[in-house]
Amino acid sequence: VALRMDDKCRCSAGSNRRSNPILFNILSRMDSSKPSQSGLSYASTPHRCSCEQRRTVCLRSPSEVCKKATAVLVKTVQFMKNLPAFNQMPPDDQFSLLRSGWAPLFILGLAQERVDFEVTDSPADSMLKRILLNRQEGPGPEREQPTMAGVCKLRSCLKKFWSLDLSPKEYAYLKGTAIFNPDVPDLKAGVFVESLQQEAQHALREVVLLLHRGDGERFARILLTASVLQSITPGLISELFFRPVIGQADLLELMVDMLFFR
Repeated sequence: VALRMDDKCRCSAGSNRRSNPILFNILSRMDSSKPSQSGLSYASTPHRCSCEQRRTVCLRSPSEVCKKATAVLVKTVQFMKNLPAFNQMPPDDQFSLLRSGWAPLFILGLAQERVDFEVTDSPADSMLKRILLNRQEGPGPEREQPTMAGVCKLRSCLKKFWSLDLSPKEYAYLKGTAIFNPDVPDLKAGVFVESLQQEAQHALREVVLLLHRGDGERFARILLTASVLQSITPGLISELFFRPVIGQADLLELMVDMLFFR
């Protein structure tokens, strides 16, 4: 992930070093002459902050990456649409599973297609632009802004899947375990969904044993890596990969249209 780095940390503006530099220097000299129990002096302890992780970011090459991401999203919706078991469920359950499962499925699609990307600092909007946008959009829920922390989590997840080098069948059954999630609230066919997830996990295990007979831990590693999928928010995915393309449109509504009306 490529980022332009500022020379100074943002949270240093409120530090004691700036508010009272003379006192800070005196205390630093005193503490540096007395080693701490850990063997590190106060002055030699590196200053750590979360400014870098909170930085808002955007795609460095949006036209290229968004095109690939859109193709992955279309394949994701088609995957759900072509599942007979998914089509047999009540419409409300289909919508609930789509809403909760599209992001994990999309991330698996990114991994399978090996879509890589770089990010850079988001340009700051001018005060006039923010005022005009607020007036045009009106009051509403504030969108999640992609941060460096979120992008790092996403890229770490992708790299773990790439290191596993899953086969197409492994990806297909893993997607089945992701979309058929019995933990989604208020499912009318919850028992059916749970049985489908168990079937997908069993099929995944069988494929893993067939393709990797000498690796008894591979199945567990796959499920462990997949457990990270739910921690990556749909807001990060939609804002990072699709906001430059769809503008103010709602991504979930677009997927509903693709799934049920096309």
